[in-house]
Amino acid sequence: MKIINIFILVRRQMRYLYAMFALVDCNNFYASCERVFNPSLRKKPIAILSNNDGCVIARSDEAKALGLPMGAPAFKYKEFFKANNIQLFSSNYALYGDMSSRVMRILEQFSPDVEVYSIDEAFLQLNGFDSCNLREYGIEMRQRILKWTGIPTCVGIAPTKALSKVANKIARKFPRETGGVYVIDSEEKRIKALKWTQLKDVWGIGPALHKRLSAKQCKTAYDFVQLHDMWVRKTFSITEWKLKKDLEGISKIGPETIKNKRAIATTRSFESAIEDLENIKERISTFACSGAEKLRKQGSSCHMMLVFLRSDYHKKNSEQHRASVMVNIPFPTNSSLTLSANAVKAVASIYKKGIQYKKAGVIFTGIVPTDNHQLQLFNSENPKHLPLMRTIDFINKKYHQPKLKLGNQNLNRTWKMRQEHLSPHYTTNLKDIITVKCP
Repeated sequence: MKIINIFILVRRQMRYLYAMFALVDCNNFYASCERVFNPSLRKKPIAILSNNDGCVIARSDEAKALGLPMGAPAFKYKEFFKANNIQLFSSNYALYGDMSSRVMRILEQFSPDVEVYSIDEAFLQLNGFDSCNLREYGIEMRQRILKWTGIPTCVGIAPTKALSKVANKIARKFPRETGGVYVIDSEEKRIKALKWTQLKDVWGIGPALHKRLSAKQCKTAYDFVQLHDMWVRKTFSITEWKLKKDLEGISKIGPETIKNKRAIATTRSFESAIEDLENIKERISTFACSGAEKLRKQGSSCHMMLVFLRSDYHKKNSEQHRASVMVNIPFPTNSSLTLSANAVKAVASIYKKGIQYKKAGVIFTGIVPTDNHQLQLFNSENPKHLPLMRTIDFINKKYHQPKLKLGNQNLNRTWKMRQEHLSPHYTTNLKDIITVKCP
């Protein structure tokens, strides 16, 4: 019996000698991006607002400490922002996207296997680092990112992706003790980390799953891994079983592959209510062209689209109307000309005169690969559309904006969100580049 126990212990310890995963997460990424170019914001509470300055989507640690909740509606918290001197910013996606790309390019210097998980975090697979001091390697990552971009990060390193998430939370929670880097490289550390991690904080466990597991007296990640494998497989699914094994230190969650979208939606709230049908047609045409460009980018076509219109439901005294229509296209297409014509015709059929419309959208479904779909004898795309779309995409990509548009689009108008607190595009627009004053 002692020999068997020793064998199991040795086998468990061996897993820490093979490939390890590092999760690098940018701290308060949106707020940190703003601070890079405006150092006066350091240690001040910051809140980033969603599209049209609707609600809070990101907070600095200082704002969290003041009790500002995630998703707080901006119009309801105006007095709270003012009373606590919270610095507000509209979402500057151009800046955040560019800073994210810079961070990811730096991470590629530390491993050839980088999986970008979101705009502010990435997994690195560390193969062949057996003789390397992983903690020092993680510290080197943090220092280089901070020096080259000004973005603070935390690094969690472990034998599986789920455990690297746990390690990252520990590094973030205890920055002084860990130096922003924590490595789970032994059974003792793994068990201690799982006992510390609350079940609701485990990567992949949402509210519904948390509720069901709580009924089994699961309070921590350690309680979860104590459940029997067969019970987890039978009660939940293979996904939850893989998560359990990952937390046990047995890698089951592999790299995610990028899949083409099954539906592509372009929906917008108008800057102000629109009643005129011609203006609505222009907006719908623009939305259809935007969606068509997304189809072409992923090499897809569609043969169905949903077009909808909605009035402003906040205006209780106004007449309300919402309608939608599904359009079947006889052949798969990604041509802006074809999709725009069908979308404009569809929106005219559901338009109601005298209604103040606030939102509209076009959703493409029935998506198939452009180079592999059922051909039809009598219905097909105009062959001139394909080279025309390629040319339009090439020119628009070259100038980073839609220079070429269809005739039914407003050539002088682009859709703009309400962004009353937008910071400059420091890294993506020469007009906004920082001016350095030398004495």
